[in-house]
Amino acid sequence: MSEPAGLPIIDLGPARQGDYATTGALIGHAFTTSGFCYIRNHGIPDAIIDRLRAEALDFFHAPMEEKLACKPKEAVRGFNALNRTIMYGAEQPDYKEFFQIGLELPADDPAVLAGQPLRGPNQWPAARPAFREAMMDYFNAVGACGQVLLRAVAHSLGIAPDFFATKYDRPLQRTQAIWYPPHPAEREKDQYGVAPHTDYGCITLLWQDQTGGLDVMGRDGRWIPAPPIPGTLVINIGDLLCRWSNQRYNSNQHRVTNRSGSERLSIATFYDPDYDAIVDPRDLNLPQGTAPLFEPVSAGDYIVGRIRDSQKPRPAGA
Repeated sequence: MSEPAGLPIIDLGPARQGDYATTGALIGHAFTTSGFCYIRNHGIPDAIIDRLRAEALDFFHAPMEEKLACKPKEAVRGFNALNRTIMYGAEQPDYKEFFQIGLELPADDPAVLAGQPLRGPNQWPAARPAFREAMMDYFNAVGACGQVLLRAVAHSLGIAPDFFATKYDRPLQRTQAIWYPPHPAEREKDQYGVAPHTDYGCITLLWQDQTGGLDVMGRDGRWIPAPPIPGTLVINIGDLLCRWSNQRYNSNQHRVTNRSGSERLSIATFYDPDYDAIVDPRDLNLPQGTAPLFEPVSAGDYIVGRIRDSQKPRPAGA
């Protein structure tokens, strides 16, 4: 299996068997350079991925009226139509639709009753129970992968392997099925599926179909393709882990451009800590004599602030 330029393919198998040192060393190198890698032996069964791919495409091909019936409410969950988000500094909104879910909490959960952002029940299309099951099966499987991955990340930073686990009791995990229609011919040159950006949170785990279109900023400032590789996920860190690591790890720019002439589907998971988890670089074994570059911040407050910055006001009726 060949490696794209500068983006290593890392075997998560040893970490899944408890060997965090081997995987952690490789991840540490990737995260101090490009901030990106691929992982194989991630533990998510192909059947779960294939089922979600089929159900998600069926949903996105449905009439807009059906999709808008589960548009986001307070917890930023459900169906998001075209032009819903715009990245910081971008001139155009992202040309994508996505369906987002998070940790399923009942309406009477204390966090929901308290109005904690990003908390609450998911929004589901009433006539699509198979879509709901497929999303939840993938949500749980990719979350288990994220737990293993973070143990390897902890080892790479010289802290206890369970450090992050203690911050992920009720994580702000958000999983999105993302559909990119072909770019309009008249907008092909200046339209992004997702404009250049860095992710907001801790780590991102991405499955992508065979269409391609993901690019990562190289160390020389040029864009490097991150093509789909069967059996792998693309992993990158977000600004929260960059901050937590005191910039030892690199949160890197990336973008999506779908100029294939056909649709593209990906499944992105932003695997982030509990809302009230305190992100403080001093907790991550700073080298002796190194001062923290950032003040402590709650994970939820930071992520919510970034999400609100990316939300573009929707036209009436959208």
